[in-house]
Amino acid sequence: QARLVESGGGLVQAGSSLRLSCVVSGRTFSDYTMAWFRQAPGKEREFVAGISWIDSAHYTDSVKGRFTISRDNAKNTLYLQMNSLKPEDTGVYYCAAPRTPRIATVQETDFDSWGQGTQVTVSS
Repeated sequence: QARLVESGGGLVQAGSSLRLSCVVSGRTFSDYTMAWFRQAPGKEREFVAGISWIDSAHYTDSVKGRFTISRDNAKNTLYLQMNSLKPEDTGVYYCAAPRTPRIATVQETDFDSWGQGTQVTVSS
């Protein structure tokens, strides 16, 4: 399994922006799809955004137009730029890597490496 370390969460007001980062070690980062998931209080973890090894991005409908996922292969780092944050974006955000390289997937069961999570709280 890879090691993933997230940072960048915090407490912000609605309408604000945050950028999450995830540094990955233990894998050839550039060969893997990477993704962000989140878990709101009392809810199941859900897919937020993913980016393939060839930079194709995919988003859940609720964040389209507000969030941007990107990667820097030279720095082994995944990013999530979150703009126009809403209270419903509150949760613990996790970055994740699948067990298999060069597959495009958003299925949680395909991901075997997870970060420790970073808390994002958006107040109204």
